[in-house]
Parts: sequence; structure tokens; C-alpha cells
Amino acid sequence: MSPMAEEDLATLGPATGPRTTSGAPAADDRGQAERTPAPDGGRLARWLPGIVMAGLVLAALNLRPAITSLGALLAEVRTGLGMSGTLAGLLTSVPPLCFALFGVAAPRLARRWGPGAVVCTGMAAIAVGVAVRPYAGGTAGFLAASALALAGIAVSNVLMPVVIKSWFPDRVGPMTGLYSMALALGTSLAAAVTVPMTQALGGSWRTGLAVWAALAAVAVLPWLAVVRRPGAASGAAHDPAAQSDGPPLRITASPTAWALAVFFGLQATAAYITMGWMPQIFRDAGVSAGTAGVLLAVTMAMGVPLSFVLPRLASRMRHQGPLAALLGLCGLAGYAGLMVAPGAGAWAWALLMGIANCAFPLALTMIGMRSTSSAGVVKLSAFVQCVGYLISIPGPLLVGALYQHSGGWGQPLALMAGLMVPQIAVGVLAGRDRRIEDDR
Repeated sequence: MSPMAEEDLATLGPATGPRTTSGAPAADDRGQAERTPAPDGGRLARWLPGIVMAGLVLAALNLRPAITSLGALLAEVRTGLGMSGTLAGLLTSVPPLCFALFGVAAPRLARRWGPGAVVCTGMAAIAVGVAVRPYAGGTAGFLAASALALAGIAVSNVLMPVVIKSWFPDRVGPMTGLYSMALALGTSLAAAVTVPMTQALGGSWRTGLAVWAALAAVAVLPWLAVVRRPGAASGAAHDPAAQSDGPPLRITASPTAWALAVFFGLQATAAYITMGWMPQIFRDAGVSAGTAGVLLAVTMAMGVPLSFVLPRLASRMRHQGPLAALLGLCGLAGYAGLMVAPGAGAWAWALLMGIANCAFPLALTMIGMRSTSSAGVVKLSAFVQCVGYLISIPGPLLVGALYQHSGGWGQPLALMAGLMVPQIAVGVLAGRDRRIEDDR
């Protein structure tokens, strides 16, 4: 095993102390025996898995409102900051870029401080960034504070599958479903209520953006309880599955990791195109602006129940490729409908696109299933999400350029449909019953 993997293992386990399959006390690399919880900490030890579950849900709720609330008020933000149209357009590509750049640091931070401490800090960064950016003074301050919030989102994005694998190794599917459902709920909730909530609070876009910091502040609390638990931040779980002989694991040499990274990138491309351009497609087809917004909300809301069900189903299957293919075919059908009859079948196409967007929770589930250890999951999660988000950056910009150049949606929709074909292909490859350790 590589030194990196050994360091990973020292930080990824639950705070209940090391365990061995024989029940004997285990020692960590420094020779420390298992720590027995103090009597006054026994109640906290019993409640800790539930606290971690609550922290997981609250963290997931905060991973998208900083983005979707800005989208809802982008016109007001542009006017208030005097932001050019070009800069506002580039602003839509900043989140995936930040996710890729800051997500690279997550494994190193987790080895040094533990995933719980990093997620706790990530939630605090979201709270501070979201609260400060409307009042930072000028475009530069707004972007800097946004980058702080996005950095918190990025490291939490990477470490959530690790937390699930570490704390709930036998319930990866159900817990990923719960996490994905909460993430979808936070996304759709911010998109739906930001504008009316802003109006109710006096109409200031600054207040409408800053109010979401309160939700992030609440999410800090359960992670503080986890970090305060002895052994939680440094970790002391024994991970027998990771102690295998063989050459060091090089994630960049794993075909399974690359297939999953490309699948993640293509599904993220489709999701960002949908969120950024679908309302305009409907409006150009004669649908009213209000109805177009509702159609987008329906598409995003489809992810709430399906994100809960799909990972549970995927975790029971030996090969998740058929699910990837089914979701891709729904996307192809939705794009075909948008090309042929965008206005007449608008509700059907919105539903189909909502189903197709559930490739995201499927990808998260496969991240947790494609490694035998928590150390492998943290490497795989960081690699897949960083590479995947980099892949997703050009998509929305290219669709906008094609739309402006052609003056219609024929070419952009053809591009979107064309990208679904390789997404299905790599999804089938990533869904094979294979672990990244098998690729050594």
C-alpha cells in the first residue's frame, strides 16, 4: 500500500474507535490502543451516527443554493454591480471551475484534519461567503466571496461519498440516496423561493442572496459535534479491506476511474445546459416566461424522489450500466421532443429531462461502490469530480455560441443529443462490477 493510502486510512473512519473483525482492540500506526469512550461521552457515542446523518443531510441542502439563488437574481445582481453581460455569462461557468480546482485539495485536507473537520470548515466557508458577497463592494469582492463559498462546496462535494463509505459501509446506496435527495431538494428550493422570499424581505437582492447563509450556519452545528468527539477528526477506524498486498494504487492508471470521470463530466454538462438554457428553449417556442420557469422547477424537482430511489436500486445491482443507459435514453427522447415539438409537449420533455438528470446520484453511488476502502473512495471521488467538472465547463458556453451563430435551437439540441451517446457508453463501462483496486 502506498504511504498516501495509509495516511488516508488514518482519517476516514467513524469516531467510535478502531474495530477489528475478531473484536480485539486494534492499534493505529502510532501504536495507540483503542480509546474507550468516557462515561459522560457514552450518550454522544450512541447518538453520533444519527448526528452524522443529520450533518450529511444539512450539508447536502447547502451544496447548491449559493449557485441557484444567484441564478434567480442574476439580472438584479448585474444591475446592482454594473456587471457586463459577458462577465455575467462567464459567471455561470465559475462553479464547475471552482469545483475542479478546489476539489483537488480535499484528499490532502482530509488526511491532515479528517473529513469531518474539513466538511465542518466547508459549511462555515459557505456561510461566510454567502453572507459577505452581496456586501463585499463591487464585482471583485462579489467574485472573491463567491469563490470562498464555492471552495467550501467543492471540498464537501468530494468528501460526502467518503463520509458515507466510512460511516455507513453497509448502506452506501440508501445513504447516497438520502444525500442526493437532500441535494436535489436544496437545489430546487433555492430556485423556487429565492425571488418570492426576496420580495417578502423588502425586495433587495442583497438580502435575498445573504439569507441563505443562515441555512449554512445551521449545517455547521452537527459537524462541530462530530469533530469534538475524540478520534473523529483524526479518525481511528480499522479498514481491513484496504490492507491488501500489491502495487500502489495509481488512480490515473485506472480505466474504471476514467470511465466514471467521463460519465460524471458528461452528465454534469447536460445538467448545466439544462439549468442554464432550458427556460430559453421553451420561451423561444412560445411558452410564457412564468411557465418556462415552472417547467425548469419541475425538471429539478424530479430529482428529489428519484435521487432517493435510484441509489438504493443501483446498490442492489451487480452492473449499473443498464441504469445509465436508461437515463441516457430518457435524455435522448427529451432532446428529440424539444427539436420536434418544444411547445406542444413541453411538460413531457421537462419530465424526461428531469429523469435524465438523475445520472448525478447514480454517479455518486458508483463512486462509493467502485473501491473496496474509504481511502480508495476519497481518491476516486476527488479524481472523478475534478476531472468531471473540468469536462463540463465548455458545454454551456458552446451551446450559447451555437445558438447565437445559428439563430435557433436545432444545432445546440443536436449537440446535446450527440453527447448523450458517449455518456451512455462510458456509463455502461463505469457500471461494471469492478473496483479500481482490480486495475492495479
